[in-house]
Amino acid sequence: MKIITICGSLKFQKEMMEIAEKMSKQGNCVLTPVYPVSTDKNSYTEEEIKIVGQMHFERIKLSDAILVVNVDNYIGNSTKREIEFAESLGKEVIYYTDLKFIK
Repeated sequence: MKIITICGSLKFQKEMMEIAEKMSKQGNCVLTPVYPVSTDKNSYTEEEIKIVGQMHFERIKLSDAILVVNVDNYIGNSTKREIEFAESLGKEVIYYTDLKFIK
């Protein structure tokens, strides 16, 4: 069993949840980003956005690896920072491109 944090653009929320389900069925402990449940773009304060972001980095610290969801090879700036952070901690970085694993 590995502890794996899923990273990627929130526009890939559906894909990330499908991957989390698949990885969990394979016996992995999967940590996911927090997704806003409100459609109101102003539902988070600046402080809350900062806290939620910090907690995602805490999930990375707890993980053995991160799994980067990069549909159509898209990796945004936030995800790049998450990859760099994981690498700085010596974590395994796994890429998931177009629903196929690539290491």
